Amino acid sequence: MTAQHPAQGPGRGRVQVAVCGPGECTERERGHARETGRLLARHGAVVVCGGLGGVMAAAAAGARAAGGTVVGVLPGTDRDAAGPDLTVALPTGLGQARNNVIVNAADAVIVIGGSWGTLSELALAMRAAVPVVQIGGWRVLDHDGRPAPGIVHAADAAEAVAATGLFGPPAR
Repeated sequence: MTAQHPAQGPGRGRVQVAVCGPGECTERERGHARETGRLLARHGAVVVCGGLGGVMAAAAAGARAAGGTVVGVLPGTDRDAAGPDLTVALPTGLGQARNNVIVNAADAVIVIGGSWGTLSELALAMRAAVPVVQIGGWRVLDHDGRPAPGIVHAADAAEAVAATGLFGPPAR
């Protein structure tokens, strides 16, 4: 019998990692997101995202190009705005409240870049005790001006995926 990751088991299925970031992003953020999606797919993880543009689209494209599965949790009531690289598009009609669905579906959250929506996903993940790894973006400080505890900062996609603690070396 093969060993399962702690996030796997009866009823759990494959590891699911949310990749969160702004719908409008920089080329650097886009590159980090695409590589993050690619690496997650190589590890066999399902990528969960908001299903729209920017970081979400880049992560989806990276995962899909590597043969991965991508679930987009859409804010609207139909699939018209869904990115082309999604395996599954879930229209929710929840608007920004869909961020809670994204976070609760995840075994870990990787945040790339910053926006108000991205900050809400980071906060929801921290409240739900879902591991959070951040590449760039906004820095959250506590009431004394120190970095908020619990957020792991990574320099690039490989470091971020490793910092989730969900994977060993990728399959060859």
